[in-house]
Amino acid sequence: MDGLIVYGSKYGTTRRYAEELSRLTGLPAIPCGEFHRLAEGSILVYLGALYAGGVLELKQAMKGLSLGDGQRLIVATVGLADPAEPQNRAHIRAALQKQLPPELSERAVLFHLRGGIDYAVLSPRHRAMMAAMCFSLRRKPARQRSAEDQALLETYGKQVDFTDLSALAPIVREILRG
Repeated sequence: MDGLIVYGSKYGTTRRYAEELSRLTGLPAIPCGEFHRLAEGSILVYLGALYAGGVLELKQAMKGLSLGDGQRLIVATVGLADPAEPQNRAHIRAALQKQLPPELSERAVLFHLRGGIDYAVLSPRHRAMMAAMCFSLRRKPARQRSAEDQALLETYGKQVDFTDLSALAPIVREILRG
């Protein structure tokens, strides 16, 4: 099987998923900045952190990419929000629709994984962004907050890690299917 795992990771959770997926499948995993093209008849697996309303570096990785016969695209997002919540999945899918060209979106197989956050390692800019977001959410009436909003408020300032490497099993099956 010929293929490549490309990932966009800000603080390391997505990289950990990519490295484990590489170990499980034998496909090499590289950071997005090192991706240039896809070989014929191969599979591209893109893992991207959900970040600031989008999937980190996804648009950059997909720029100029077209899938030929026999080529497949798998996109897995990694984020703090629980993808089991329908509203969260809808937000993730909306972000993907903005970043994936329609011809790739139609052919992509999508997965969503949980990540984590450690406020102690966030850059000052990202800490400030999270503080502003939480300040804004606290001003919103509780009944108007989404499950994602509430989860963010409950975890604010803490180190939380929802990473579950066993959640890669469906992605491994999809890769090996081809």
